[in-house]
Amino acid sequence: MTSFHSLSAAGFAATAISYGPARMGFGLFVPEFKDSFSMSSSAVGLVSSLGFAGFFLGLLVSQWLLNRKGPKVPVLSGLWAATTGLGIVALAPNMWILALGVFLAASSAGFAWTPFNDAVHRNIRDVDRPTALSEISTGTSVGITLAGLVALAMVYLGFDWRACWAVFAGASALALAGNWLALRRVEKAEDDPPEQGWRDLLDPAAAPLAGIAFVYGITSAIYISFVPDRFGQEGVPGMPDRATPALVFILFGIFGLAGLLTDRLRNGIGLTWLLRLLLMAAGGSLALAALLPGHWLGLVPSAALQGMNVMMTSAVLAFSSERLFPSFPSLGFTAILLATAAGSVIGPALAGLASDGIGPAAMFYGAAALPVAAALVLRARFVIDRPAELREA
Repeated sequence: MTSFHSLSAAGFAATAISYGPARMGFGLFVPEFKDSFSMSSSAVGLVSSLGFAGFFLGLLVSQWLLNRKGPKVPVLSGLWAATTGLGIVALAPNMWILALGVFLAASSAGFAWTPFNDAVHRNIRDVDRPTALSEISTGTSVGITLAGLVALAMVYLGFDWRACWAVFAGASALALAGNWLALRRVEKAEDDPPEQGWRDLLDPAAAPLAGIAFVYGITSAIYISFVPDRFGQEGVPGMPDRATPALVFILFGIFGLAGLLTDRLRNGIGLTWLLRLLLMAAGGSLALAALLPGHWLGLVPSAALQGMNVMMTSAVLAFSSERLFPSFPSLGFTAILLATAAGSVIGPALAGLASDGIGPAAMFYGAAALPVAAALVLRARFVIDRPAELREA
């Protein structure tokens, strides 16, 4: 198997677990957690934010491990955290143990993706890198879809939510074994510049990309944490209320496969218009959850828009940071994802408080306004994904 195929497959599996059930599974099972642990919307927001705090910390530790050990150690550490965290959730006796499991599981998203930017940059030729990075990021779609199918089976076959999380833990263990086989010959780069550090990222051209990543982090985390439960509470005709969140995630994942077309769209309409459309999609998906929570015309477009937004924005962040910082691709991607993680920590906690205070509909409208405003102010002259030496040439 070539480096392109082995790294793409390993990264696909790692992101399927870490960005699927490990990072997003909490939102999928919010109705069950509310019943089992008597959680309010504020408590849901707090636990979700703690999970995304694990993501933030995982990014920092992953970069430290990558610089010293190469990509294999952080990826395998992340998948170990996912397996352990998913298992803890399956056995959680109370909300605080649940929060610990969610924290550990979600930290895997910080560990297990960015090292692939380094591995891809060093082992795959330039023309194939955007395709490989898009395939790796789109592993999330499959992970979310399969998680949704497991949750749907729970409703129709009548088994407990804890069994679902045990299945997730087993799948994570398999991904851990597969990545160990794929990455055992991928070593630390020997030619990293000694002066490489966070100061190298202080390029004004990166600020708009970081700002978009921050907005993306806020809106996607709010959607994951609250929208599936919103549609479940309202119900849609012909669908059991408990099955509705699973359907949201299944549609989310299926439409997220559009992430495979990200590079083609970027080449066709340009990066600026692609980002504008993705920001509008994020806003539209949240607005539909407020406007039509009890209708198929709300659920299907909302899940589809958010799925495309999450997967395609993830791919944009991956290949744009790799192009913007070619000398230190993993560090550059880590910095951009830290902006995403910061938004993801802030978003659910504030949204939970707002939902309890002013109601879920007003909260969703307020969240939708943020990406729409960002799309309106975005200008082509600020959207750059070329390194400084090429911009000056």
